[in-house]
Amino acid sequence: MISKILKKENNIVTIEFTVSQEEFEKSVNKAYLKVKNTINVQGFRKGKAPRHIIEKKYGKSIFYDDALDFAIQEEYPKAVAEHKLDVIDSPKVNIEKFEEGQEIIVTADVEVMPEVELPEYKGVEVVKTELKVTDEDVEKELKAVQEKNARIVEVTDRPVQNGDFLTIDYSGFVGEEQFEGGTAVNQSLEIGSNSFIPGFEEQLIGKSKDEEIEVKVTFPEDYHSEDLKGKEAVFKVTIHEIKVKELPEIDDELAKDVSEFDSLEELKADTRKTLEQKAVDSSKIANDNNVITKIVNDAKIEIPEVLIQREIEYLGRNYEQQFRQQGFSGKEYDDIIKNFVDQYKEGARNQAEFNVKAELVLEAIIKKEEIKVSEEELTAEIEKIAQSYKIEADRMEAFKKSMMESSASYVEETLQKRKVIDMLVGNAVFVEPVEVKTEEISE
Repeated sequence: MISKILKKENNIVTIEFTVSQEEFEKSVNKAYLKVKNTINVQGFRKGKAPRHIIEKKYGKSIFYDDALDFAIQEEYPKAVAEHKLDVIDSPKVNIEKFEEGQEIIVTADVEVMPEVELPEYKGVEVVKTELKVTDEDVEKELKAVQEKNARIVEVTDRPVQNGDFLTIDYSGFVGEEQFEGGTAVNQSLEIGSNSFIPGFEEQLIGKSKDEEIEVKVTFPEDYHSEDLKGKEAVFKVTIHEIKVKELPEIDDELAKDVSEFDSLEELKADTRKTLEQKAVDSSKIANDNNVITKIVNDAKIEIPEVLIQREIEYLGRNYEQQFRQQGFSGKEYDDIIKNFVDQYKEGARNQAEFNVKAELVLEAIIKKEEIKVSEEELTAEIEKIAQSYKIEADRMEAFKKSMMESSASYVEETLQKRKVIDMLVGNAVFVEPVEVKTEEISE
């Protein structure tokens, strides 16, 4: 096989390669073996007719289409390997010359990984992010603890108020007809949560226990059920229970109940310590992201559309998985989830472009800096993964061996990216944010 690059425009490379008559003859024989069982020839059992008999009856070209496919599948990867092309999509193949008894000339337009023009990536200057914990943050966290330890108690001496928790029965009607999915028994509802159709919850305020109410609503135009979009409906509602959230006092007693501390001051101090550690961690993540974002944005690269579309599909699958993990599974949710995922993918292009560009930029820096992962580092990381999965001692060696065989490349790439990010952040220059004075804002 002889191959050469004819031209390169942007990320499209045109390569030319040849298929010798000897190689093509082998491919014709493969084609014969593939289709012989589908060809009927009088005097022969199906699949037993020799190749030359079939060619005599139907012509030699009967096998050529399949033979060309076999030959290209054989020779095209060799041409790609010879020119060290990093291919990202299927080639567009054209037969340039095909004459009996002569070598075949084939061209292929193939999209390859783009070249990355890196900016100066060492000593990048970015504004420092340093999150601070305030007294308000601590109070907010204590209020969350208070909410978590609230009691729900029944009230019988007053009607429904905003914020109450109700237990209700309801039946929904459009006209005189009760519609599917509009009926429930002992349904929980928090007034003011806006979890029901707009206008439903407000009409229960001021009503009493055991009271039967008719609630009139109009379904939104974007409601998920086509049969109910924009329709007026009446719900017949019975209130069985009215409950209210009773919050504990934020005091020493609460501290004793929810922690190992004997006083509120000790709980506050521990809460602040925890929040400050989270602030440090979040600040580091933000600073890392700011450095990488700066470098990625400054790099010049023409991103192939095929990579963007693949990333959009990947983001869409992750988004759908989040729904499934939250319990939205089964056919009744499929159309709803698909609609959400499709909407998400429509708006995911910018994120997909950035993700692809960041991946290519980091890979280019790894290659330029010749960042390597040692065998010891790889083994240590796989041991960490094994420990995170809480693998039992008697299965540990088998697990690590399996990881080395199946996922070593992925783990190595992960470690390389971690190293390059540490290097880039370690070389970055962090400057304090400019303090804008009130007078400057008013001007």
